[in-house]
Amino acid sequence: MMELSTKQITLYVAVLLTGLSAGLFFAWFVSVIPGTRRFSDFAYLETMQSINRAIINPAFIIIFLGSAVLLAMGTMQHYQSGSTFWILLAATVTYLIGTIGVTGMGNVPLNNALETFQLDKFSLKELAIVRKNYELPWNKLHMIRTVFSVLSFALALAAVFMNTTTNFNQ
Repeated sequence: MMELSTKQITLYVAVLLTGLSAGLFFAWFVSVIPGTRRFSDFAYLETMQSINRAIINPAFIIIFLGSAVLLAMGTMQHYQSGSTFWILLAATVTYLIGTIGVTGMGNVPLNNALETFQLDKFSLKELAIVRKNYELPWNKLHMIRTVFSVLSFALALAAVFMNTTTNFNQ
């Protein structure tokens, strides 16, 4: 039976978490966004407030931030590994900037602003304006972080294959 090194375990868990993160964002992009487009303005905004509160939970935090931490650890552990290092570095930077950066600098501020609204105090016209000012930029930012998280996952997966092939051929 083959024993896995700490370096291999870190890489595999980094890929797993990054894949889960990319999967979450992709699934949201292809299912939740099209579904919520059918909601009334009040129902949409109320739903997004509820989801934004619920998403901050241990499972999400482990997947979202754990991906970044383990990608960075895996990158450092493969510093002397040639191409694997560079692919992991690209995966890490892609995830940090395109997924965490876009979320932290874009989606989260929009979520925080939405949270301040007491929706039942707004007229239908005002709700439509709030929704437009939230939904359009939020969805655009979400598409960007989805693309970057999927790209990061693909790069990390390529690093596993490269690492496996390199170790197999030695």
